[in-house]
Amino acid sequence: MTPLLDDLGEPVPLTGPAARVVSLVPSLTEAVEISAPGRLAGVTDYCTHPSTLEAPRVGGSKYPKVDEVLRLAPDLVLANSEENRPEDVERLRANGIPVWVMAAPATVPAALGSLRRILTQAYDLPEPEWLVEAEEAWRETAPVRFHAVVPVWRKPWIVLGRETFGGDVLHRLGVENVYAEHEDRYPRPKLPELQAHFPAGDADLLVLPDEPYEFTATDGPEAFPGARHVLVSGRYLTWYGPSLVAAHTTLTHLINDL
Repeated sequence: MTPLLDDLGEPVPLTGPAARVVSLVPSLTEAVEISAPGRLAGVTDYCTHPSTLEAPRVGGSKYPKVDEVLRLAPDLVLANSEENRPEDVERLRANGIPVWVMAAPATVPAALGSLRRILTQAYDLPEPEWLVEAEEAWRETAPVRFHAVVPVWRKPWIVLGRETFGGDVLHRLGVENVYAEHEDRYPRPKLPELQAHFPAGDADLLVLPDEPYEFTATDGPEAFPGARHVLVSGRYLTWYGPSLVAAHTTLTHLINDL
């Protein structure tokens, strides 16, 4: 089998379809378990979907227990350029473990294209129906209805900036990210700057996901008195995979109801 190349152009020297895989990315875990059940030999502590998933846990995405991954002797490890540390990827490769690093996608089509390559090339699967359905659902871009500030963390405040998957999800639903042209992908503005966008008319919507920071009705909106806000599933906003099918319907309804 000719060595494959991951999204970063690095060889993935598989000798056959991946059969014993450790996933270090929750959204990739969901995608491969739905598409190829039973091939996951290990997952992170944050891999919560599908709900029926049963596999050994190997720590977090940022700080996986590399020794535990090696002990599981996978024929492939799935990682992400944004969620996983290069030093962990290098250590796995140095121990002879093929690693497929998915580039952090800036758009929905980029994420689905990368997933197609993983599933059809590394797993040698036919194209999953959910992937085709997701591509069709997200193909069009709705007219702009809102301009939003989208925090993903507080203490300190961190918001979606340029070229983020979540930003493209909102863009396709008709919600423009106020920080979409910022030089950073995840800017850290001070709270007064974030608040000022609303009276200035730059923003008319505050989007608050429940991950990575768990914003709630009583934790987040109070920092922006009088601003229209919507609480959304962080999984629907930032996970690429089968959840994108339900995400389009659910998020569209939320926005239409504003």
